[in-house]
Amino acid sequence: MGLMVMKFGGTSVADAERIRRAARRAIKAKTAGNDVVMVVSAMGKTTDKLISLAEEISESPPQREMDMLLTTGEQVSISLMAMAIDAAGHQAISLTGGQIGLLTDAVHMKARIQKIDADRIRQEFKQGRIVIVAGFQGVDESGEITTLGRGASDTTALALAAVLKAKVCEIYTDVDGIYTTDPRIEEKARKIDKISYDEMLELASLGAGVMHSRAIEFGKKYNVEIHVRSSFTDTKGTIITKEVEQMEDIVVSGAAVKKDLAQFILVGLPNTPGIAANLFAHVARHDVVVDDIIQTVDESGNANTSFTVEHSDLAECKLVMEEVRKEFNAKEVVCIDPVAKVSVVGVGMRSHTGVAQKMFGALAQAQVNINAITTSEIKISCIIDPSDANKALQAIHAAFELDKEPKDA
Repeated sequence: MGLMVMKFGGTSVADAERIRRAARRAIKAKTAGNDVVMVVSAMGKTTDKLISLAEEISESPPQREMDMLLTTGEQVSISLMAMAIDAAGHQAISLTGGQIGLLTDAVHMKARIQKIDADRIRQEFKQGRIVIVAGFQGVDESGEITTLGRGASDTTALALAAVLKAKVCEIYTDVDGIYTTDPRIEEKARKIDKISYDEMLELASLGAGVMHSRAIEFGKKYNVEIHVRSSFTDTKGTIITKEVEQMEDIVVSGAAVKKDLAQFILVGLPNTPGIAANLFAHVARHDVVVDDIIQTVDESGNANTSFTVEHSDLAECKLVMEEVRKEFNAKEVVCIDPVAKVSVVGVGMRSHTGVAQKMFGALAQAQVNINAITTSEIKISCIIDPSDANKALQAIHAAFELDKEPKDA
């Protein structure tokens, strides 16, 4: 007997027929001799509707109450899923994050998982039940309901797969796998058969919205293969797995664009040890996530530090940066809002040259100006004007011929 963790996103449970279809998949896996855990998101656009409703009531709703509100969406979908399985003649039980012992820290709306007590799930397996878990939610040590951030039902699924020692976690969505880029922007985007955890982590953090980055981290840490596939067909999707030597033969695996970012530049900081540490300690205390950090030294010997943040953290970050400016007597804080980021990713960059030249050449030919550049071992990112985002993505996708199958495929 095996164990399967199956996650169904909002579009996969958007109405009664889709819920029944997902239920049939779980029943098929159960009757094949597997213990089955389903992790389910809220139906369709339910979470968006709840957010809009909250904004009608309050311009700045308390985050605790937002967690209380948003978790109701998943409770609706898990109970309906259990009803669908019961109506088909099989046993199931729906459980919230708190009921399965998913413990998080106390940060509302973007909590992180601390531990999971899977005893309740194992008890339900012994009763022959399919276990249906509400994604995206947990409780902190004081019993307060928390959420893991938008799109984090993936993270719930991979965390459960890790705790239960599942070999594969299936992520069911409205697309049939991971593509070389966003097919809504580039119609020549090609489905990828297999990609490494590291490449997928980079793509997820850079704007590829199919998978939540923390879910991929769980997969990598606990060696759980992730199968991203369509809930509407039986077609094989994309396998996210550990890196193998052949993956380095492919120089660039994918490209991504991320919009709705803001860039902060702190001008005229003292260029002395400890300043950067203190700066980002301030940011961390306010739970603002930063990326694309660049520091330069000007002619006067002062440091200029820049970074990007998600638009959702913009207002909080403005307040933090003004505190920092005053504390360190910096000259000014510059905020460029919005900016976009276009990136290429591939483990093959470690062993091939010329990637930067090809990327920058493609952007130059497309008349896209580069405002900043950041790199890692397997990615290159450029901060650009949002109006250039789509054509920049199309240009680099064409330059690296990502529409063509790899030669070793």
